[in-house]
Amino acid sequence: MAFADLDGDELWCYLKERSGLPGPRANLALMLEFARGADNDDILQAVESEDEYIRCCGIVGLGFIFFRSHDRSVLRSLTDATTSASWRAREAAAMAVQAVGDADSELLRAIIEKWARSTHPLTLRAAAAGICEPRLLKDKANAALAVQVCRDATEWIVSQPADARREADTRTLRQALGYCWSVAVAADPENALPAFVSLEASDDADVVWIVRENRKKARLRKVIET
Repeated sequence: MAFADLDGDELWCYLKERSGLPGPRANLALMLEFARGADNDDILQAVESEDEYIRCCGIVGLGFIFFRSHDRSVLRSLTDATTSASWRAREAAAMAVQAVGDADSELLRAIIEKWARSTHPLTLRAAAAGICEPRLLKDKANAALAVQVCRDATEWIVSQPADARREADTRTLRQALGYCWSVAVAADPENALPAFVSLEASDDADVVWIVRENRKKARLRKVIET
């Protein structure tokens, strides 16, 4: 689809009609197609849309703009999306950095390292979810970073007082770590498994939960049982 051939409302109607929403699954393939093929002006306009699907298309598109331009204001907008009230928008931010990683692993790591230094649990969640994607972890440097991000995010949770741990955003981070560790371990067992196993000595309730959830994942069981 040549998105440049669609003008104004025609473009937005095209996206809405094929969004898959309302429904159980949004059309992620179309979202990525738009992000890859739309021009910068349409991407930036999409980011400001009141329609959730169109806004997500724009957020994924920010990754492509940043890859092309290295514009720090674009990265700030993408970072803002990691803390959106919309979970779809937060997923779109993770998709955006993964798309960057498909083209430039070094740039991906720069973004993830920046996000991993945040004190906002949702941005930490974006760092973990963004890097813990199997196709990206074929790169050894990415795999090593995934372990570090998971370790640091887990330690961040442990450092929080009880009332902060009960907050929804911190719970969202914990939920992500409930699967991200297994992705990191499956990608690089030699380096990641010892780090994960070390968590099992903890009696911290949140760490115990993270370990238990990851141990349910078939990809982790396969590594442990071999």
